[in-house]
Amino acid sequence: MDIKEIRQLARERMKGYCAVCPVCNGKACAGQVPGMGGTGSGAAFQNNLSALARYRLNMRTIHSVTAPQTSCHILGLELATPVLAAPMTGVSYNMGGALTESQFISHIMAGAREAGSIGCCGDGGDPQFYDSGLAAIREQGGHGIAFIKPRSQEEIIKRLRLAEEAGARAVGIDIDGAGLVTMALFGQPVGPKTPDELRELVQSTSLPFIIKGIMTVDEARLAAEAGAAAIVVSNHGGRILDHTPGAAEVLPAIVEAVGHSITVLADGGVRSGVDVLKLLALGAKAVLVGRPLAVAAVGGGTEGVRLYLEKYTAELKQAMILTGCASLSDISPHVLA
Repeated sequence: MDIKEIRQLARERMKGYCAVCPVCNGKACAGQVPGMGGTGSGAAFQNNLSALARYRLNMRTIHSVTAPQTSCHILGLELATPVLAAPMTGVSYNMGGALTESQFISHIMAGAREAGSIGCCGDGGDPQFYDSGLAAIREQGGHGIAFIKPRSQEEIIKRLRLAEEAGARAVGIDIDGAGLVTMALFGQPVGPKTPDELRELVQSTSLPFIIKGIMTVDEARLAAEAGAAAIVVSNHGGRILDHTPGAAEVLPAIVEAVGHSITVLADGGVRSGVDVLKLLALGAKAVLVGRPLAVAAVGGGTEGVRLYLEKYTAELKQAMILTGCASLSDISPHVLA
């Protein structure tokens, strides 16, 4: 199986939900939520890609770097690559239903682990979404990260306990899910969190706690003050609020403000290893990839997810050679033109 075959199968299986476009840029699927698109005009989704595209790379080839190392140490995890699988759910109404929820997340978790990475599972209005994710984490001996929607404190803590029992390596809340349309369809109350509520959640578990969906310096500081181990700079793939900036636009200021006190991750519009390099150069310690891995899982199962992640990592290595970076610690703003 190769990438071309995976994409062709995914195009057939996701028909009506995702066109598996030559470039996954949010234009053909604008407004398709549920589905794979961005909310409203699709601008927030598209801004993720355009923000990354504005950065150029300084090519350097007078050096001794021939075999760069992509190993990554984050949240107590030793990974072979800084490219992680983002949390995704709702296979039936977002991706066409060719796979069950359980099959999908099992492919994500297994493929990520085989590629030397780690997968994240998500939460949703249907209890099977979270339950399937935890089952997939158990299948991998706990090698996974569980994200929970911003429900009531009691409901989140209940799910934190389930993640602990499953052996998850870390837990988190995708706080930007506060306005998620698909949660409303299931009548599941979600909403914003106060700093005190975040602090309570962080203190309620011994696992590293991640707050996903940070897009401003002030909220990054609040997350750090609440004691979170990490944040993910993310606009939820443009699926929550129309016309937000792209993640790459706000990442540098956030890293400058809190990067010394908290691990900063990023997602949004990552379509190649070069995009990974750009986000790392802007200060992220690792990146999360969503939609492309949905295509990989639907079109190629576990093997597809592994191949896609290995492709990103190989492209990152090549970009590191051509910018003179021997390891991830060498990647800094100096690679950006």
